Amino acid sequence: MMTKVHTQKKSSAIQVLKEKRSQLIQEYLDGRAEDFLVRHAALIDTYFRESFTLSAVGPLMDIARNPYAIIALGGYGRMEQCVHSDVDILFLFEKEVPPSAEALIQEVIYPLWDIGLEVGHATRSISECLHLASRDLEVLTAVLDARFVCGMSPLFMTLMEKLRARFVQSHPKKIMGWLVEGNRKRHEQFGDSTHLLEPNLKLGQGGLRDYHTMLWLGRVRFGLKEARDLEYNGYLSYEEFHNLKKALAFIWQVRNSLHHLTGRKCDQLYFEHQMQLAETLGFLPGDGMTAVEHFLGALHLEMDFIKQHLLMLLDEAGHEQKLGLRRRYRKTTKVAGLVIHKGMLAFDDIKSVLKKPELLLAVFQESGSKKLPLSAEAKRIVREMGYLVDDTFRSRRDVVKMFEKILATPPFAYHPLNEMQATGLLTRLIPEFDAIICRIQYNKYHLYPVAKHSLRTVQAVAGFSHAPVKNTHGQDVLYHETFDEIKNRRLLFWGALLHDIGKGVATNDHSSEGAALTRTIMNRFAMRSDYADTVVFLVQEHLFLIKAATRRDVNDEETITACAMKIRDPERLRMLFLLTVADSVSTGPKAWSEWTATLLTSLYLRVLKMLEKGTLAEKEAIERIEEKQGRILEEVHEGEREAMETLIAGMPPAYLLELSAGDIRTHMRLALQRKEAPFAWHVERCPQADLRRVLIHADDKPGFFSRAAGAFTLNRIEILDARIYGWKDGAAANLFILKPPPDQIFEEEVWEKTRRDLEDLLSGKIEMGTIIAKAPFTPSRKGMVLEPPHIRIDNESSSFYTIVEVHTYDFPGLLFRLTSALFRCRLDVKSAKIATKVDQVVDVFYVRDFDGEKMDSPEQEALIRQTVRNVLPEA
Repeated sequence: MMTKVHTQKKSSAIQVLKEKRSQLIQEYLDGRAEDFLVRHAALIDTYFRESFTLSAVGPLMDIARNPYAIIALGGYGRMEQCVHSDVDILFLFEKEVPPSAEALIQEVIYPLWDIGLEVGHATRSISECLHLASRDLEVLTAVLDARFVCGMSPLFMTLMEKLRARFVQSHPKKIMGWLVEGNRKRHEQFGDSTHLLEPNLKLGQGGLRDYHTMLWLGRVRFGLKEARDLEYNGYLSYEEFHNLKKALAFIWQVRNSLHHLTGRKCDQLYFEHQMQLAETLGFLPGDGMTAVEHFLGALHLEMDFIKQHLLMLLDEAGHEQKLGLRRRYRKTTKVAGLVIHKGMLAFDDIKSVLKKPELLLAVFQESGSKKLPLSAEAKRIVREMGYLVDDTFRSRRDVVKMFEKILATPPFAYHPLNEMQATGLLTRLIPEFDAIICRIQYNKYHLYPVAKHSLRTVQAVAGFSHAPVKNTHGQDVLYHETFDEIKNRRLLFWGALLHDIGKGVATNDHSSEGAALTRTIMNRFAMRSDYADTVVFLVQEHLFLIKAATRRDVNDEETITACAMKIRDPERLRMLFLLTVADSVSTGPKAWSEWTATLLTSLYLRVLKMLEKGTLAEKEAIERIEEKQGRILEEVHEGEREAMETLIAGMPPAYLLELSAGDIRTHMRLALQRKEAPFAWHVERCPQADLRRVLIHADDKPGFFSRAAGAFTLNRIEILDARIYGWKDGAAANLFILKPPPDQIFEEEVWEKTRRDLEDLLSGKIEMGTIIAKAPFTPSRKGMVLEPPHIRIDNESSSFYTIVEVHTYDFPGLLFRLTSALFRCRLDVKSAKIATKVDQVVDVFYVRDFDGEKMDSPEQEALIRQTVRNVLPEA
C-alpha cells in the first residue's frame, strides 16, 4: 500500500514539474518571467527533493551506513538552466557505489527522460570524484560548479573541502594551466564568436564558456566563491560587473529563444534561424541595416565584452600561457610614464597620463614594439582617460606619428590596433569608426564585421613588409617588392584603415561616402592636402581594380588603357594594388583564390607598364607565351607535333596567358580527337577540392555555351565557374568548374548521360525550354534577405563587344538561364567571367549579335535587360 502511494505521489511530482516548466517557459517567452534560469533550476530541484523523500529504493540502500546525496553539476549547478539545457546530476556516495544505485537512477532519472529532459548522470564515491577531478578538466570544472540539492549534505561539504585542500589549494598552477590550455583549444575549435556570422553562443570565444572560465579562474587563483566577488575583490569595476550582467542576460536570452525556436538544445546560431530570432527579440531595420544586422551587431558587442574581460582576468592572474608564449628574456621600456610588470605594459601612475595624455597612444606603440600586452589596469585607465583625446590631441604631429607606427605594426597575438578598438581609444581618435564596430554585412561572403575586417586589412598590409622566406616565388614576392617600392607607405596604411569607413552610413555607395568622411578625418589630423588627396583616392577607388580584374578582359588593351587613365600615377597604383589584395584576403576565405590573384596581378602589371613606359607589357607577355608554348610542346609526341604547332598558332594571347599548360594541352588533344564530332570533352577531379573540371573543345557557334550549361543543369550538376575562349580556327575552348554529381556512386554513368544530353541539345532532340521547366528557381539562401537582381549593360568599355553584367544570388541552373536568355536575344557569348562569392554572383558576358555586331541601341539594351530579368527571381 505504501509503495502504491509513493508511486502515485512520484507520478504527481513529475506531472507537476512538466506543467510548471511549460508554464514558466511560456511566461518567459511572454516577457513575464524574471530570473528564468534560476526559477527553472529551482523547479527541477523541487522534483529531486520530492523524489528523494518519496523514494522506494533509498530506504533499502542502508543510507545510515553508506549515505548518499544528489548534487547538481554544470549549468544546472550554477542555476543557469536554459529552456533545453542538459540536467547534469551526480549521485554521490560516501564510500562506494552500491549495486542498488542502478534502481535508484531508474526511479529518479527515467521519469525526467519521459517528459523530454536531457539528463546526464553519474554515480560516484567521494574518492572516485577526487581521483577523476585530479585527472580530467571536465570533471574538475563540473565539481567546481557543484551545488547540493538533497540527501545527506555533509557528503557534499566533505567533497568540496577535500577538493579544495588536496587539489585546488595544493596545485593551483596545474589547474590554471589546464584551464588556459582547454580555453585555447576550445577557441581554436569553435572560433572567435565576436565576429563570426554563425557564432557559437556557448563554446566560441566570447561565449558563455568564457564567462564560466572567468568563474573557475577566480575560484582557483583568487579564492572567489560567487560571480559578484569579481567586483567586491576589485577584479571588475562596478560598471564592468554591471555590463557583464547585461551581456550575459542578452546572450542567455538569445540562447533560450534559439532553444525554443529549434525545439532542442542548440548553441550554434545558424543563418536559417537568425532572421526569426531578430524578429522575436524585437529588432527593427534602420540606419541602412536590416533587423538581423542590428541583432547580430548587438550580439557581437556583448560577446566581445565577455571576451575582453576574460583576457583581462588572465592578465590579472599573470598566467603566461594565455598567449601561448614563454618569455625567455626580460624586457624593459625607456618610455617615461610606462613600466613593465609581470610581462605586461602598465602606467606607473594615473597622474602621468593626466600630465602627458600622449601616453595613451605611447603605451600601444610600445606594445607593438615590445610584443607585450597591456595589463588589465592599463586597459581600464585607457578606457577611463579616453576623454583626453580631442582635436588638439589629434592634430599633434607626435601623436600622428605614433598612430602611424601602430598601424604599421606587423601582425601578432596582441596587436595594439585590436586593443585600441577594445579599449575604445580608436573611436576616440576617429569617432566615425564607432559606426562600423559590430556593423554586420549580412551575407556569407563577408566573414567579419566591418571594423574587424578593416583592422585585419591594415595588418595584412603590414604583413607585406616581411620578406618571404628564401627561394619563395610568386605572388608573395611581388607583394613584398611592391611594398618596398612605395615611397610614402603611411598613406597606404591610412587607406587600409579607412577604406570601408563609409559603411557606417546608410548609403548605396560606401566608397564615395567613405571618401567624403576620409577628407574630414584627414583634416582633423592636420594631414597635408596632397597626402590627404591620395588617402581619399584609395578609399574612393578601393574596389576599382578587383572589379576590373574579375569583370573585364585583363588582356584587352582598352581595359588596360581605361585603368591607366583612371589611376594615372604608378605610386597610387602600387598602393591600390596592395590595398586590393589586403582587402580581399581579409574579407574571408571565400573572397580570394588563386584565379582571382592571377587576374589581379596580370591587370596590375599591365597597367603599371603603361603608366611607367606608356606601352602595354607586350614584351613580357610575349616572353610568357613563348615559354608556355615551349613547355606544351615538350611533352608532345613527334607524330603530332606539327598539328599541335598549327593549333598553338591559332590560339589567342588571353587563352595562352590565363590557362595552364596542362589545360591547353588537354584542349589540343581534344581538338585532334573529335574530328567531325560536334564536341569532345574531358572530365577530371580537382586535385585540392571535391570539385570537377570539364574541358570541352567544340565549334564556336552561337548557343553552344548555353547548351553545355543546360546539359549540366539537366543532370543537377552545379556550375561554380566557367570560361570560354574562341580560337582563330573557328573553334572554342571551354572550361567548367563544377560540383560533383549528387549521385557519386554512379558518377561515371552521370557524366555519360550528361554528354549524351549535350549531343541531343545540339541536335535539337531536347528543346531548351524543356530544361527551364525541369529546373525551376530554387534559392539556396536559407534565412537570407533576397535582394533584387541588377543588370548592367556596358557599351563603352569595349569597341567590339557589348558587356552584360548580372548581379544576383546563386541557384542551380543560373548560368543556363542567363546564357539561354542571351541566346534568345540573338547574342553570341564570346567570353564569360563567373565570379561566385559563396551565395552571390556577378556573371559578366562579352557578347555580339549573330552578325558580329554590338547591341548598342537603346531598344536593343532594353530587350537584353528585360529578357535577362525575366529568368531571374524578384526580391
